[in-house]
Amino acid sequence: MKSFVTRLVVAAGGTGLSGINPGSSAGLPGEATLESLASGIGHWALLASVVGVFAGGVMWAFGHFSHNYQHSYNGRKGVIVSALAALLIGGASHIISFFYGQGQGIG
Repeated sequence: MKSFVTRLVVAAGGTGLSGINPGSSAGLPGEATLESLASGIGHWALLASVVGVFAGGVMWAFGHFSHNYQHSYNGRKGVIVSALAALLIGGASHIISFFYGQGQGIG
């Protein structure tokens, strides 16, 4: 079963999208720069998540010991969100590869 976009392209006189392979870069210009940029952004995002875990932990501790449950809750939320962000950043390439592989099976 073909997707709507593929049927639309074929109906418009095109040959379909079967020749497109986004997994193959074929030496595009600027590819190394973009890979370096993506690695740098990932590095800074991981550093931000480490700072978030630390700051959330401090807020959680101070909120707990000062009996301020709102600060304690916000600190705990900060720790959890920062840890999940680090998990997603670390697994981003595997997550994208998984969904790319699933998309290859469509149609």
